[in-house]
Amino acid sequence: MRSESGAGGEGDDIRALVTRLGIPGLVDVHTHFMPQNVLDKVWAYFDAVGPLTGVEWPITYREEEERRVALLRGFGVVAFTAMLYPHKPGMAAWLNSWSADFAARTPDCLHTATLFPEPGVERYVRGALDAGARVFKVHLQVGGFDPTDARLHAAWGALADRGTPVVVHCGSGPSPGNFTGPGPMGRLLARHPRLRVIVAHMGMPEYADFLDLAQRYEGVHLDTTMAFTDFGERLAPFPEAELKRLVELGDRILLGTDFPNIPYPYAHQLHALERLGLGDDWLRGVLYGNATALFHVKPPLDR
Repeated sequence: MRSESGAGGEGDDIRALVTRLGIPGLVDVHTHFMPQNVLDKVWAYFDAVGPLTGVEWPITYREEEERRVALLRGFGVVAFTAMLYPHKPGMAAWLNSWSADFAARTPDCLHTATLFPEPGVERYVRGALDAGARVFKVHLQVGGFDPTDARLHAAWGALADRGTPVVVHCGSGPSPGNFTGPGPMGRLLARHPRLRVIVAHMGMPEYADFLDLAQRYEGVHLDTTMAFTDFGERLAPFPEAELKRLVELGDRILLGTDFPNIPYPYAHQLHALERLGLGDDWLRGVLYGNATALFHVKPPLDR
């Protein structure tokens, strides 16, 4: 049984890293909280070795919602997200309602929202922004839509105008979709160059192409979700030649983990980043400083 302080020894291990780096904690921009019936379907997909992955994917943190929140806090995570996403029309507004309630009762969660190309999308995106949404999640692979769909133009414009970051699963890993890869996102950014995009999973496996977009557009960031881990390296190894660009773009790399839907301990993502050997200053930015600057997160008062 895991302790409330954060998976026992694992929590101690993570807090030791945080203490060594001299940061107040971790900011994780890619964690999943969603209605339980939706999460159950996500877990069932992974349990069945879904066709997009084709590999065993045990869920390490298959816990009740309150326990999952307690685990993150025990790991020293001071701010996190509720990544959720629709796979069909009519879901997004309902998910946004749920996530607004979750954020209201979970003050260390960055209020998260989502969207889908459908009638009324601009209205509910603006509604979520007015209600305090601080980050959006878009999953081009699961949603199966083109980010340049004309129905989304006004919604993207509203997000760009507000400067609200959008975490987008746009890389072709673990399996290509009709609208994954750098091409669709490149066309979107050409239309909305001020859009703040956080490329999920470092753009796996098209790492270099998405780093190119980050160099071209100052609003493009990348999250580390599953990248550099042993599991991620087996699926799509990060090219060693691109490590120098991680340093050059150091203030645009953000910690993401995919908690709770990961097939290894949370600490492994952190140590995978540490073993890159890019220096403690780089690691401080990735684990805490870069996201606090982007989301204006204030240090916790009592941790």
